[in-house]
Amino acid sequence: MAPPDPSTVRFDGPWIHRDIHANGIRFHIVEVGASAPDAPLVVLLHGFADFWWSWRHQLTALAAEGYRAVAVDLRGYGDSDKPPRGYDGWTLAGDIAGLIRAMGYGEATLVGHADGGLVCWATAVLHARLVRSIALVSSPHPVALKQAVLHDRYQRKALLPSFVSCQVPWRPERHLTRDNGSEVERLIRERSGPAWTENPEFDVVMSRMRSAIQIPGTAHCTLEYQRWAFRSQFRPDGSRFMASMDQKLRIPVLHLHGDLDPYVLADTVRRSHRFAPTQQMQTVPGVGHYAHWEAPERVNAALLDLVAPRTV
Repeated sequence: MAPPDPSTVRFDGPWIHRDIHANGIRFHIVEVGASAPDAPLVVLLHGFADFWWSWRHQLTALAAEGYRAVAVDLRGYGDSDKPPRGYDGWTLAGDIAGLIRAMGYGEATLVGHADGGLVCWATAVLHARLVRSIALVSSPHPVALKQAVLHDRYQRKALLPSFVSCQVPWRPERHLTRDNGSEVERLIRERSGPAWTENPEFDVVMSRMRSAIQIPGTAHCTLEYQRWAFRSQFRPDGSRFMASMDQKLRIPVLHLHGDLDPYVLADTVRRSHRFAPTQQMQTVPGVGHYAHWEAPERVNAALLDLVAPRTV
């Protein structure tokens, strides 16, 4: 059977699909919300082995409150371009900075899960003038995550085996795509709370995630994020990136963390406070690594509180 075409991720719904060129490549974005030029922009960035549809509940909730909500297929994912390189922190931050400008904005709130959250941190530091605030779902500051892996044996045990397994060539790609993407479902089940895997929506989500990873080139690009993050730690570019990230953010930072998340531990999230003194950590009870799927109403309420105008 032929692999799925990239256009198969363009699901119908209360949104529009657009293509935007930024930082030298084409991005597929999905947009809901106000068309007024002064409508605040919120950009949503998915995580590992995922795509824009991860944010369907947040897109509609933000749009209903007057925000221009945009979910992005990151470089290498979904129906965005899949170039052979550019999966380093510098380039990924440049992608989002370019997207914000290409949409005609001078600033945005960024929301990210896992790898998408790391892109939020990087963009907020490297392109500070463009980022109004950030919200993370189980995505510690990259320096905090590195420190946790080095010094916390529980976090090291939770994260390092799968991270290291991504580093060999070709075999991880085949592992992700074989049996119609069953490995993606296994990983999500392993990292989710038990109530979510029993939710009637779970099977629909898994069907779409398993299909999306089989789009030609996607599995390889997905793994390139992990490969750069690991291998760069032993190279000058990784040292420069970590040094550039080792500074304090003064913008509003919200961190949502499922209390059953077995992959990113609560103590690791707390370490991020050193790099974001304003960070507010909210624990989402009864959910795992995918709080935005597992408890969308709770996550939506927290995001709307973050982006709401402040009065003084």
